Amino acid sequence: MKESVVIWFALLIPVLGLAQEKHLASAAPVSDTNISQRRPLELKERRVVPLFGEESKSSEQIDEEIKFLSDCDKSFSSRPEASSFFSARAWEYLQEGSLDTACYRFNLANLLNDKNVEAYWGLGVVCYQRENWVDAKRMLSRGVSIQSNNVPLLVDLSTVDLKLYAMNKQQDDLDEANKLLEEAVALDSTYALGQYNLALVYYNRNELDKSWERLHKGRMLDFSQLNIEFVELLKAKLPDPLGFFK
Repeated sequence: MKESVVIWFALLIPVLGLAQEKHLASAAPVSDTNISQRRPLELKERRVVPLFGEESKSSEQIDEEIKFLSDCDKSFSSRPEASSFFSARAWEYLQEGSLDTACYRFNLANLLNDKNVEAYWGLGVVCYQRENWVDAKRMLSRGVSIQSNNVPLLVDLSTVDLKLYAMNKQQDDLDEANKLLEEAVALDSTYALGQYNLALVYYNRNELDKSWERLHKGRMLDFSQLNIEFVELLKAKLPDPLGFFK
């Protein structure tokens, strides 16, 4: 992840009224094109859904892609370089809230290099902001399958699992979030959002002492990411053992 282009967002995750800060998606999803998957997509529609809708390509789409790749081959020293360029521009559009344009640029980045983690990551964020949680998980999981030691990406994927758990209360989602976070913290215990997400996992497991422990580790690393609503909910179940939050 390029720290300069990835946005730090605030996300509400309703777990018994719980709100916890994240950086994956904005507090209010951005209104943008909502493409129906019940019919074959036209080319202009495929451009703004992840990986062009993953449907069989029409002759029009193939011709367009051949021209695009040819133009990139003339303008860049390599396709991976071109892919990095398009993914960087996509993050900028995402920061501006232009989901359709960002999605198209991430798709082009993937077309140029299907091993570009940034493309899957960005598409996951686009899906998340569109409240398409399942595709968000699918895209982020593809990124993790390529770069399993990427701590912020692991934490983002855990955020999706926590969102799914908040909605459906499926234990598998909470367990997977915990597994991802344990891996992330083992790789880098100084990444504050990993600690905060673990606090949320333990809260949901009613392991309140551990939740406080992780929350304090997070706030010592980055107090700005602390969510006071979560603190109040945690205090209501168990007063702060350290007495920091009165």
